[in-house]
Amino acid sequence: MQNNNQSIDLEMQRRGRKIFLLMLVFFVVPIIVVILMYHYNWKPQGASLGQLVQPPRLLSSPVDLKNNEGASLKSEFWKEKWSVVYVAESCEKVCQDKLHDMRQLHASLYKDIERSQRVLITATQDVSDIKSNYPDLIVINQPIAHVAALTEQFQVNGADAKSSNRLYLIDPLGHLMMSYQPSVPLADVRKDITRLLRYSWAG
Repeated sequence: MQNNNQSIDLEMQRRGRKIFLLMLVFFVVPIIVVILMYHYNWKPQGASLGQLVQPPRLLSSPVDLKNNEGASLKSEFWKEKWSVVYVAESCEKVCQDKLHDMRQLHASLYKDIERSQRVLITATQDVSDIKSNYPDLIVINQPIAHVAALTEQFQVNGADAKSSNRLYLIDPLGHLMMSYQPSVPLADVRKDITRLLRYSWAG
């Protein structure tokens, strides 16, 4: 009888130790990992390669802002879809190359194409060739004074948006939230955007 009691006690002790170890694994270890990550400034490889705009900047669009066809943009323009934006004073060779990248990026989104739009903000007035090559591209270039006011909102860390050759990402709530330097590979930009689209309820 005593041996049976001892066996039961040993079994209960083993179970207690298992429960304690499980609690340690599920509750304590994650906290330790987070503390170490913070202490050593370690970031997972899946982190965004874009430059996060902190805090996200709510864009303000001038009332009379129009596209290249002279049509006024709706007040909810930035709040309909995810927007990939490029800003250029004059759309020459560098700008044309970036527009090509934007089309490739957009096409690679497959089923999420309808959730995003491509936007060029420029002071260039004759954009007939651009629209011929990129008919689905939204071009904001009128009036010039209002385009300039909008362009200023894309300044990130003091970099002139008109010459920085960056891509900008605007969420469907109208916030400028991310910018990508020219050195960031297009494939990495796509990874960021597809991840956002996958987990976002908006847009």
